[in-house]
Amino acid sequence: MRKYPILPIISAMLVIAGVVLVGVSVAQKVEMNANSGSYVLPELAFHGKPAEKSTQIAIRPIKRGDYLGTLFIAGIKKTIPIYEGTESEQLKKGIGHYEGSVQPGVKDNSILAGHRDSVFSQLGKLKVGELLVIHSASGIYTYKISHFRIVKSDDRTVIVPTKNAVLTLSTCYPFYFIGPAPKRFIVSANLISTRNAGATSDSKALSKKA
Repeated sequence: MRKYPILPIISAMLVIAGVVLVGVSVAQKVEMNANSGSYVLPELAFHGKPAEKSTQIAIRPIKRGDYLGTLFIAGIKKTIPIYEGTESEQLKKGIGHYEGSVQPGVKDNSILAGHRDSVFSQLGKLKVGELLVIHSASGIYTYKISHFRIVKSDDRTVIVPTKNAVLTLSTCYPFYFIGPAPKRFIVSANLISTRNAGATSDSKALSKKA
């Protein structure tokens, strides 16, 4: 019987396995980035009922891709830029604001979306009662987290209008999942304070206290 060297065979198998794993990871990343909008808010933007428009003092006309400000997540001490729109271009740069919803600070449901493997990778670490602070040209808006929920990818209740000023964060779930995630992790927060844009940022104050 012909003998084959064991070590070279094992080494070759490990190399092949490594290449396969890297390929899967890269493919997943590319797929998510190429279809970011539909993965974070799948079907909702097309079939759900958008939040009703509310009156807001416009600093300037807002169009897709515009920089809106930042979101400070107190629980993880992280500040993330916000852009208008939830397409791939916006979500590659930071958080996307769903165009069918009102701007932050307005009485209704303002919806922000982000990738589970980047800007919103630590949403699962947050707790009820922690603060979310949006700093924009129109003002500084502080929200307190009221609850979390996990919904199916086509759950339209995520974007329904609300009577009070609410901030909704949405990302794919489970956080560690190969391929298109089947569910969404939702964070809901209520507006508790509004300050003018010239005031000291709540995010800076919170950072000093933490």
